[in-house]
Formats: sequence, structure tokens, C-alpha cells
Amino acid sequence: MQQTAPERKMSTPKPEIPEIQQTETEPQLRDLCSFSAGNRTFAVFADEVEGTTELKRPARLPNAPPAVLGVVCVRGRMLTTLDPSALLGNETNWPDELPCVISLRGDEQLALAADSVRETITIASTDIEPFDDQQSDRPQKLIVGIARHGGEELTILNAAGLFSAAFQRTERRRRRF
Repeated sequence: MQQTAPERKMSTPKPEIPEIQQTETEPQLRDLCSFSAGNRTFAVFADEVEGTTELKRPARLPNAPPAVLGVVCVRGRMLTTLDPSALLGNETNWPDELPCVISLRGDEQLALAADSVRETITIASTDIEPFDDQQSDRPQKLIVGIARHGGEELTILNAAGLFSAAFQRTERRRRRF
């Protein structure tokens, strides 16, 4: 008898969600890069930020999801630029030249559009309130948590889940000849 190899299904790796460790004796300190986009203040963990730049004009991509503003070149890298407000369901009317771009580390080569880059702040991990995402159609957890600093509420984004959140509803179609 001839044996056949078992059928293998391909799967995409799930991005890691940063864990917020909360110990009673000594809370872990985290650096956050804060920025504003639309009418919200966002933050990403500083160790996930490659750098920031100002006044970049994104090359628009045809048939891109609403959260994808286009591609910009930052320090010789082509980065897909995302609108953080659109990832959460709110669209922002961006000018032709983005005021600020925050380039992120990682294989996805992503950047976030921002109206302004604010300060890098250090907070205790216990000051981050976990965000309970009740929307089951999202493949990953997009928001790590909420922090309050200087009277403002910071929405902390999960950099590992940005790509899948931006492209979650995009259906790729094959070209037929």
C-alpha cells in the first residue's frame, strides 16, 4: 500500500500581545510614545518605535482599506502608513502631507500617521487599565489598554495587531484572464 502524507494547512502566526505584568511589590515601568491623531490621544510602547519624522506625503494605494493612507519612505524604508483613528472606526481627513509619521519596528514595516508627536512618558504597568474589546470580529486585540497622564486618556495600541486590524475586512481577489 502506498502511504500519503497528511494534508497540512497553512496558518499565519498570531502576533504577540504585550503582557502587562502587575506585581504588588514592584510595578514594571513602561515607556510610552504618545501622539495625537484626530480627536484622540494614542500611545505605543517606546521599544516598538523606530523613529519619527515630519511632513511626509504618502503614495496612495489603489483599493486600500480606509485605515491605509499609503506608503512613505522613511530612512530608506518603505512603510505602509496607517490612520490610528480609522483602525478604531473613526475616519480623519488627513492633508496631502502628513504632519507627523511614527515609524514602527517589525517585519510588517508599518508607520502611524499623527497630527503631533507628544512626549515620551514613563508609567507603571499597574497604571494601564486593561481594555476589554467586545467586538468579536477583530482578529487580534488592537488596544492593549488605557492610561491616564496629565489629565488625558491615552489609548495604548498593540503594534503587533495593527496590520491584521487594518486588513481584516479586505478580500483579496484574483485577477482572471
